[in-house]
This record gives sequence, structure tokens and C-alpha cells, in this order.
Amino acid sequence: MGWHANDIALLNRLWSAGQSAAQIARRLGCSRNAVCGMLTRLGLKRGHKPPTATPKIRPSPKLRPTSSAACARPVARKVSRNTAERQQPKEFSKQQLYSMLAEPVRNTD
Repeated sequence: MGWHANDIALLNRLWSAGQSAAQIARRLGCSRNAVCGMLTRLGLKRGHKPPTATPKIRPSPKLRPTSSAACARPVARKVSRNTAERQQPKEFSKQQLYSMLAEPVRNTD
């Protein structure tokens, strides 16, 4: 499609009126890309449209505990000496650790 002076004048008028590139293309009988290209060559920019509605910013909802038990502090459990001794890790010497690690390596051969 060749761009005539009439088409360019109509393009300028419709663009400044706020019509979209697709609407202008339908009116001129060309593709939307052709209209976008001519707008670029003419240096016409729409800029940013003002927002159509003012967004309502809502505060985030406050989480409420489901029951009073959820708010209670955790109670310290009484631990007997036998369980306390079992929970402590057994300490090994370096020699014992090396021998434990070397055994699976020997078994892979």
C-alpha cells in the first residue's frame, strides 16, 4: 500500500483522537503493522495512557490463630537421664573415623 497525503493526514487525526493501530488499519484498509511502521517513521508516540480506574490498595489480611492452644508457649519436656545420655552423639577418635571410612573403600575392590 502506498501512503498518500490523505492517508497520512487521516492517520494523524485518528491517532491523536486516541484510536488504536488496529482500528486505524481497518479504516485505511491496510495491516496493523503498516500503520505501526508509519507511526514510527512519523515519530508519533502515544505515550502512556492514564489509568482507567484508580486501583484500590487493600491491606494484607491479618492472620488470626485458629485456637488458643496455637498461641500457647511450648512447654519444656522433662527428660530423664537415660534419654539424655542416649541423645548425645558418641565421639570417635581420628583413628577410629579413618578405619570406618577405609572399610567401605576396601570392600569396593
